[in-house]
Amino acid sequence: MRDDLVGYLIGALDAPDSHRVEALLADPQSGESLRRDLELLRRSMSPVVADREPLPAPAGLATRTLEMIAARKTSAPHDGPEASSQPSAAPGRPRAEPADAPFRGSFSADHRSRPQAPRHHGRHHRSTVDGRPSTMTPERSAGHVSSPLAWLDKVILAATALAACILVIPGLSLLVDDARKTQTVRKLGRVGGTLQEYAASHRKYPSPPDAGPMSRGGLYAPTLVSEHRIVADDGMLLSPGSTLAVKGTHRIPTVEEVKAAVGTPEFDEMVGAMGGDFGYTLGHRDPMGRLVPIRPLHRGHHPIMADAPDSSCERSGNDPHGIHHILFEDGRVKTVPESQLHGDDHLFRNHDGHTAAGKDAEDAVIGDSHHQP
Repeated sequence: MRDDLVGYLIGALDAPDSHRVEALLADPQSGESLRRDLELLRRSMSPVVADREPLPAPAGLATRTLEMIAARKTSAPHDGPEASSQPSAAPGRPRAEPADAPFRGSFSADHRSRPQAPRHHGRHHRSTVDGRPSTMTPERSAGHVSSPLAWLDKVILAATALAACILVIPGLSLLVDDARKTQTVRKLGRVGGTLQEYAASHRKYPSPPDAGPMSRGGLYAPTLVSEHRIVADDGMLLSPGSTLAVKGTHRIPTVEEVKAAVGTPEFDEMVGAMGGDFGYTLGHRDPMGRLVPIRPLHRGHHPIMADAPDSSCERSGNDPHGIHHILFEDGRVKTVPESQLHGDDHLFRNHDGHTAAGKDAEDAVIGDSHHQP
């Protein structure tokens, strides 16, 4: 359940899963801990949605810093640690030594009574320039060096923000990828359960006709919609982040709607999208060339659905990192990298190298929605 919180927070869940998460968050018993986790995730992800421009330095920071340095220099002694606390001797008279003169340089409590350097807070004070008195504010006297310090502050803040982005964004990307992977596996598992229920009623999986315009790999989806086993527009057959998912307008037609569209300009578009982002088994043909109904043999090695192939029929474009999700007849969902996709049996081509029905019962072929067996 907590894996879904990341997907819910970034909007990667489909409508049913989002409603389920919202219901659990609102639950008076289990919802409290989930709401805490959701808030923690929201706070952790907030740096990447905030403005990434360098933060402005506090107003007057450089001026106040220079004023403090100037005040320290003004109060600094010229001839020893205690010079600033000693009264100046009158001209022609020797300076009186304090009573603790023999211990000069050692630590004593006298330093606690020394007056602090004055703070001017923008008031005019007298200084000398070439021996002449001058009246200037600390802000004006420091104005010619405030810009470099302000620029340095901005550079430091910008570097800090950049470092935070470099550290946070890869971690967030991993969270997004994990959430999408979890959602895809869960969706395929749910479709697999629906196919098992269909097979229990019909003694076969949804199977396309042997030939004709309706003989399409994606016809399984309208078949399930027509029997009210899946919802036409709930996003069940969409991969998180895909083009169809982002558009938000995908809807699975019924079998009757597909039949009615045959021969119209809308037919090709309909059959190309009715299976969503997942491909379906094209079955196999017997030695006489007849398409055999797809039987539920519950084989753990025989795929029945997977991420739909792209136009090359070598890989799927659903995942940007080349991850492929495969649903097997026994209901197991396996996630494999592109380098391990085909192995001994090409996932998207039969033994003759075509994206069509298999040459025998063990020749599994996953086709896209528009492919014909």
